[in-house]
Amino acid sequence: MSDSKKISNLIEKDNVVLFMKGNRGFPQCGFSGRAIQILQALGTEFDTADVLTDDEIRQGIKDYSNWPTIPQLYIDGEFVGGSDIMMEMYQNGELKTKLDTKTGS
Repeated sequence: MSDSKKISNLIEKDNVVLFMKGNRGFPQCGFSGRAIQILQALGTEFDTADVLTDDEIRQGIKDYSNWPTIPQLYIDGEFVGGSDIMMEMYQNGELKTKLDTKTGS
């Protein structure tokens, strides 16, 4: 399976997917930890993909989104951004609105 197909499958599997270093129980970097905290604060159901356990996904997700850093948030298959964008959207209420609208919460 190609990297992009593997990534597409992960993104399409759930409404909200966070590609991160580590997992929700044990984030492996501060930015991933902050992303988890934001999603949990909003009460969002989400899946995670640990880029540290799969080198193909680690590089592939950067190519897929044309975004150089991890974490990366996808909502209903759409790339939203990394932790700085998530924080900005969280603070101005845009992330909650997007999650409520897209996922039908």
